[in-house]
Amino acid sequence: MPAKLNVVTKAEPLVVERTFDAPVSLVWKALTDKEDIKQWSFDIPEFAPEVGFEFQFYGGDESAKYLHRCRITEAIPNKRLAYTWRYEGYAGDSLVTFELFAEGSKARLRLTHEGLETFPKLPAFAKTNFAAGWTEIVGTSLKNFVEGRHAGEMILARVFDAPRELMWKLWTEREHIGKWWGPKGFTLPGCEMDFRPGGTYRFVMRGPDGLDNPFHGVYREIVRNERIVFTAILDELPGHELLTTVTFADEGGKTKLTVRQTTPPGEAGRGQNQGWSETLARLADLAAEETKHGRRK
Repeated sequence: MPAKLNVVTKAEPLVVERTFDAPVSLVWKALTDKEDIKQWSFDIPEFAPEVGFEFQFYGGDESAKYLHRCRITEAIPNKRLAYTWRYEGYAGDSLVTFELFAEGSKARLRLTHEGLETFPKLPAFAKTNFAAGWTEIVGTSLKNFVEGRHAGEMILARVFDAPRELMWKLWTEREHIGKWWGPKGFTLPGCEMDFRPGGTYRFVMRGPDGLDNPFHGVYREIVRNERIVFTAILDELPGHELLTTVTFADEGGKTKLTVRQTTPPGEAGRGQNQGWSETLARLADLAAEETKHGRRK
């Protein structure tokens, strides 16, 4: 009897398409500049858009981390970027391709991920997980990043598994803000708030290096459970006022929170997206704790 062959049937590739209100050149930069990549995707230590360049990064969650190993197979500026995608310690190899098309002043991006069927038949490698992940990364994170950069803003959107009333409470009460405000490793030793339209505030964030980062501003608009608009002036940049708009939208008992903020110059602008991403991650942790505590009562 002949040996049984382990044949993997080629499946339809995963395709995600989105149109961005930004030029192709800006999207290409976001796809290929390692500092930009960190703002909307994975923390990749080194990256260069050159055929043959190999890079790696970790992905997953706290329960399981996966080392991704990739090699660039194609890099045509402003048109096409492709790289292999596999996991250290697991069988299978796939290919990720980004294609860019100029449509007037906008850019259309098509992501194709093929070869998913070569991965082990484990829940972590299910096509539905890849679809959800790429839809979030391309359709939300990358879109917000490039459109915000094009408009001179930072835009971040995140869905929290917590009711809107709780998220509003965590944003607007001094005793809660001090528990999450600031990037990873920061504290908030100074927090003065007059939370009303026209009221002022002053925060002092202290970094892991022990240095203080004070800023102040005015609450321009407050609509309960819906929107907060406020200004911010960094003490180190006294002539530059930032405008921040935070919106709260109910999504079936969860809360979609969107932060839009004008971009400061220099180093503050370069770290803006990462700083807010880490801050919202801390907020998510606190919201989870508060939700769990509320269920225990």
